[in-house]
Amino acid sequence: MRRASPATWRLAEDCAQDALLAALEHWPELGIPERPGAWLMTAAKRRALDHLRHRRLAAPRHEALGHETDLQHAIAAREFSEMIDARLDDAIGDELLRLMFTACHPLLAPEARSALTLRVMGGLSTTEIARAYLKPEATIAQRIVRAKRTLLEARVPFEVPRGDALQARLASVLEVLYLMFNEGYAASAGPEWMRP
Repeated sequence: MRRASPATWRLAEDCAQDALLAALEHWPELGIPERPGAWLMTAAKRRALDHLRHRRLAAPRHEALGHETDLQHAIAAREFSEMIDARLDDAIGDELLRLMFTACHPLLAPEARSALTLRVMGGLSTTEIARAYLKPEATIAQRIVRAKRTLLEARVPFEVPRGDALQARLASVLEVLYLMFNEGYAASAGPEWMRP
């Protein structure tokens, strides 16, 4: 099976946000589906495929884009689709938790792993992450940028770790969960004491 590369992370992040926005718009009217996680994953997958199809159809209008670009988009769509399908059947059992294990790659420094995961998967702002670590916001922003760059430059495959690799990332994932719980239990900013 081909693995999605970190280059598809931006697309995956945009599609996940679109799916969450769609859920916020539709669920109050239609009710929460029986399997909300599967609904979100399907919505994100469809948005990614729509995005890739749109880009593929627009390619002929641009001289610089040729056959190679179309092939890359088709491969990326297949990789993304396979990645989503594989994640739904994974032994970890929770989509967000699987993504956290994936993002906490050992190539990154521990503090960069946690900052990147809190920002991308946890939805915390850079300011909130900086408060949690008692660091300047600029420092945390740089950690996140460097972490993304490191993963892109190293062409790290976007795959859920298994066995020993899973255990090696456990401490970072637990740290992320702890900081997310703290922010949800006692919000560091805003009018509400607790966050959903």
